[in-house]
Amino acid sequence: MKKSWLLPLGYTVLLGACSMPVQHGSVDASGNWKPDRSIEFIAPAAAGGGWDTTARMLSKTIDENDLANQSFGVVNKPGGGGAVAWAYIHKRNDPHNIFIGSPPLHFVELAGQSQYGYKDFTPIANLIADYGAFAVRDDAKWDTLDELFADMREDPSQVTTIGVSSPGSMDHMQFILFAQAAGVDITKIRYVSDQDGGAMTSVLNGSVDVISTGVSEAAEQARAGKMKILGITAPERLEGDYLSTLPTGIEQGIDAEFVVWRGVFGPPDMTDEQLAYYEDVFEQASLSDSFAEVREAYGWDELYMGHEAFTEFLDEQSVDLQAALDELGFGGN
Repeated sequence: MKKSWLLPLGYTVLLGACSMPVQHGSVDASGNWKPDRSIEFIAPAAAGGGWDTTARMLSKTIDENDLANQSFGVVNKPGGGGAVAWAYIHKRNDPHNIFIGSPPLHFVELAGQSQYGYKDFTPIANLIADYGAFAVRDDAKWDTLDELFADMREDPSQVTTIGVSSPGSMDHMQFILFAQAAGVDITKIRYVSDQDGGAMTSVLNGSVDVISTGVSEAAEQARAGKMKILGITAPERLEGDYLSTLPTGIEQGIDAEFVVWRGVFGPPDMTDEQLAYYEDVFEQASLSDSFAEVREAYGWDELYMGHEAFTEFLDEQSVDLQAALDELGFGGN
């Protein structure tokens, strides 16, 4: 039966066990909390990446639609694959400091590269979904994922895969999860990490065979006739004249999917009132026409989940990723 990370396994309460809730801000007579100063919205990376873009577009939507009583200012805190920002948020433990997160919040902690994971914070809401793609040069011998994985089942080492992410992180693991579902010995897969921007070039010049990347990056090369996309990680085909032509792994008989979610997290000890405030703000932002335009412009899918559903989703994804990382020898826990 196909695993789906959109199905709940149960609800985990994410409040600090030993510390008292932080009371910054004000609570009115009805028990509603509001921040008493501007919000520091942390992007755990340098400007220009997915975290930064998502945070800035959300901040712009909130401010332009007057959805909050305080402004949301984006602050970049790069370093450690996100770990520098997570340590900052955890130490401050202030509801005026929130951050944008995505799957590396799992990977970095599960691989033992940070002491902080999603359970050390308060999931507020997920806003969007993006998806991965597996692409090869236009003249490659494979036309489908099934053909690629058939060769890899015979000898995984004959195929080299490349991605921007470090081993044990996003580009690597989305490919691993699909190969694992297709019956490939994932411990023998050859993966190259190129974080200097040369991954696509390496496929185009024949240095490596397959790139594991985002749909939008692969689609740009495929539209130009330079590459062909063997499959995408979405649970169903995407919308759009071109995107709708891209086959999913599921329709090729591979029982796997991988969603690049992007959501908002708060510090560990948020009160119910603080959580309710932010959950409402981000739900309104997600429902707004202006954020719908943002999603369309960037090719993002809507995937809104409030606190409880988002927490359940993260619990299940963490279990699957931990198992795959342990098999590869990356598990840090």
